[in-house]
Parts: sequence; structure tokens; C-alpha cells
Amino acid sequence: MTAFAGWENFYVIVGSSAGALIGLQFVVITLIADMPIGHGAAQAGGAFATPTIVHFGAVLLLAGILSAPWDGIANAAVLWGIVGLSGLVYAAIVARRLRLQTAYRPQFEDWMFHVLLPFGAYAMLAISALAARSHPRGALFGVAAAALLLLFIGIHNAWDAVTYHVFVNRGQQESEWRR
Repeated sequence: MTAFAGWENFYVIVGSSAGALIGLQFVVITLIADMPIGHGAAQAGGAFATPTIVHFGAVLLLAGILSAPWDGIANAAVLWGIVGLSGLVYAAIVARRLRLQTAYRPQFEDWMFHVLLPFGAYAMLAISALAARSHPRGALFGVAAAALLLLFIGIHNAWDAVTYHVFVNRGQQESEWRR
């Protein structure tokens, strides 16, 4: 038995959830696409919407990597380590985009769910890749925790974006239409 034994169902569930949520995110974006675009909306999309798809995509990629029939953990660890390092760079890019966009003033919750928690999840991936050879079981639990964290971050961010557009942005547009 390899270190991956017993993880198949976990990654089937997590990976299919991420895939379904990516599709749902595209449906939601399509539904709100006909709303008028406000000042700085493109910048805000890069800071708020795109990271959600990236995190769901990272979870789907991790599920694929960890579901592949590896002979050992080393090659898989290299790949999930690359995902982790790439995610750290991407979290820094998102932090910059969040700071530079002008459509919305980010609150602490925005910084936490768009920068801090993703940074932590991707750091967990990178660290678990380094620990994979000496502690394979613990490393795989680290990858699983990071994947779940990214999945829940994506769910939170998608819900937050939808509620913002429905309750705040749409309400502002309706009041402008009444004038």
C-alpha cells in the first residue's frame, strides 16, 4: 500500500465539489453580466472574483495530482509544492490588486478571506511538500487541510460576491434608476 491509500474518496469528493463550484461560479457571473459596470469594476474583478476561480481550480488540480497512481510520494509532493509556491505568489498579487482597486474599500474580512487565509493554505501546501519524505502521513493531512481551506475560502468568497451584487450593488443601481 502507498501513502495515498485511503485518500481516494476524499479527493473524489473535494475535486468534484471544486469542479461543480467552478461551473456554478461561471453561471453566477453570466447572470450578473448584464448589470451595469461601475467605476473600477474590472480592477475589483481581478481582486475579488478571479481568486475564487483560481482557488477552486487549485483544489481541482490537487485532487487530480493526489488521485493519480503514483509509485511514491516524492513526485506528487513536488507538484503540490509547486501549486503551493505558485499560490503564495498569487496571494501577493491579489493583495496588491485588493489595495489598488478603487471600486470598493476592503474590510478586514476581505483581507482575511482574499489574502491571509489563501496565503496560509498555499504555505501549508509548500511546507507539507517539504515534509512529505520524512512524514508522508502528516504531509498528506496537510494537503487535505489546505485543499479544504481553499474550498471553503472559495465558497465564502463566492457567496460574499453574490450577496454584495444582489443586496448592495443592485440596491445602489435601483436607487439611481429611480432618480
